[in-house]
Amino acid sequence: MADIHQILFNMHILYSLALGIWASAIAARNESISGHYLGAVVTYALLAGVALLVGVVLLLSGFQPRSERIVVYVLYLLWLAIIMPGLFSLMHGRDDRRAALAFALLAFFNATTSLSMIERELVGPWIPIP
Repeated sequence: MADIHQILFNMHILYSLALGIWASAIAARNESISGHYLGAVVTYALLAGVALLVGVVLLLSGFQPRSERIVVYVLYLLWLAIIMPGLFSLMHGRDDRRAALAFALLAFFNATTSLSMIERELVGPWIPIP
């Protein structure tokens, strides 16, 4: 189960980078954000939510990340699951160049946040709770 969590989290990072590049390209071409991109944002949120769900299952199974900062782990993954749809909500459905730039910056920020979580061992390796 810990391997599945790590795979999902790595997918999440790569997906964040892809969303950031995609939104940057939309902004560079001065196009509006399409429904395809917004669907990808929903997929991003679901991926983060599934990673959180697998992490909670690991916690309930008697495992924890090596860092032992479980609350920080849960808060970060909640952030990653709700912030992109939250940005859409805050933008009130705007789909112009500035909205694309905001999505790009947030996606790149989320990718670096996720890399920071790996570096600080918030997402693994998972060890049995003593």
